[in-house]
Amino acid sequence: MLERARVPIDANGLSRCVQGHLVYEEDIGALDFPFPQRLAAGGLRAMVAAPLQVESRVFGVLIAARREPRSFTSSDCEFLRQVSEHMALAAHQAQLHEALQLAYEDLRTTQQAVMQQERLRVLGQMSSGIAHDINNAISPITLYADSLLETEPGLSERARGNLRTIQQASADVAATVARLREFYRQHDEQRDHGPVDLNKLMLQLRELTRARWESIPQQLGIVIDLRLQLAEGLPALQGSESEIREALTNLIFNAVDALPTGGELTLRTSASEDGHIIAEVIDTGAGMDEETSRRCLEPFFTTKGERGTGLGLAMAYGVMQRHGGEIRIDSAIGAGTTVRLAFNAATSRTAAVAETQFEVPRGLSILLVDDDPILLNSLRETLELDGHHVVTANGGQLGIDTFRSSQQTGSPGISIVITDLGMPHVDGRSVAAAVKRASPATPVVMLTGWGERLLAEGQTPPHVDRVLGKPPRLREMRRVLAELTGNARRTPPIP
Repeated sequence: MLERARVPIDANGLSRCVQGHLVYEEDIGALDFPFPQRLAAGGLRAMVAAPLQVESRVFGVLIAARREPRSFTSSDCEFLRQVSEHMALAAHQAQLHEALQLAYEDLRTTQQAVMQQERLRVLGQMSSGIAHDINNAISPITLYADSLLETEPGLSERARGNLRTIQQASADVAATVARLREFYRQHDEQRDHGPVDLNKLMLQLRELTRARWESIPQQLGIVIDLRLQLAEGLPALQGSESEIREALTNLIFNAVDALPTGGELTLRTSASEDGHIIAEVIDTGAGMDEETSRRCLEPFFTTKGERGTGLGLAMAYGVMQRHGGEIRIDSAIGAGTTVRLAFNAATSRTAAVAETQFEVPRGLSILLVDDDPILLNSLRETLELDGHHVVTANGGQLGIDTFRSSQQTGSPGISIVITDLGMPHVDGRSVAAAVKRASPATPVVMLTGWGERLLAEGQTPPHVDRVLGKPPRLREMRRVLAELTGNARRTPPIP
């Protein structure tokens, strides 16, 4: 009889034992049933079967057998009965302990998941609070970069390239801040998805991350050789260019961190046989063991100590989830790491979208209301280059007082008001309400670091005609001014 062998329960003493009775067979050689006959074939003649029973439930049977017939006394049977009770209790306690241990592990896993979700929720809420300050800080960068590219024709090609990189980097910062809220809010929008040229994106990333993989390591005497292996004729993929750029940037930074003494970093693109567009970031670094590879996609998991946040790969995983793609990590100790992103190809049909054609308005009298003097100055200079007369107000109450004063002078007054949302004491909602009470026909534009969130959620504040997000783009601001002054028209796209 082997371990875990199946023993049929016949209509004999074994059957009565399973029902909860102690059974003593004096001479099993006389029994014509398979199980007793198996014992008899092994030279056994007498048998006691004691049930293992807890709370009227029999879960096992204790079998004791001897070579001689009628060799068990009543004392032996009583002893075996007591032994079976103790064995049943011990086995039951072991089962309870195992079940309790499993329940504890399930509870701990659930607790960890809840704590992790709570940390992500708090992170998302914190991002909402700091979005205003971050977008304010990068707004002058965006405004001056747009203005320099437009108004300084004498710039060298290198300077223009650097300014375009600054433009793209600041736009990515704003997009990153806006996406942090996705840690605690379900994201099902694909408004910004469209065809993305992955090869072009890889070329941009080489320049965007050059300081991290070339300049900084060289200061330490470290050489990292970045190689591009781009597939020719690669089809476009369907997705959000800023999100994909962010994900690949995080992967490149991780790869650089894995090359503390230098090595090779490869950016590769390809098309798979099943129609997916593949992006790979490959390093020749130390690699990861099996446990690290298994957990590296978890939020806040990091092997970099205080230098790491544990969010880079988690955010890349989130990007792939939103794009319906797949992320795969191949790594081994001493063999480097390959991170492979598989995207869906763009659809062959592209919907025709009407474009807004507008004439840049000139000579408007604009009131700017914000609590950031640096942003006020950069925005004023940019709008003045377009030929507008700009008045600034540092704070909501000063903005209201300035507008009311302009209404009382009898002059044409303010043509349009551009106000921030989050300001101390008197916020942008109060400014908009006061302007509309004094002059219902005066357009109000809300320029805020929470602009993307307000637009995504359809929460335009009362008394506000347009919402613009920070950092402001010069063309977008001109378009809004043109629309509010009647200088814009909707035209079909050029075929």
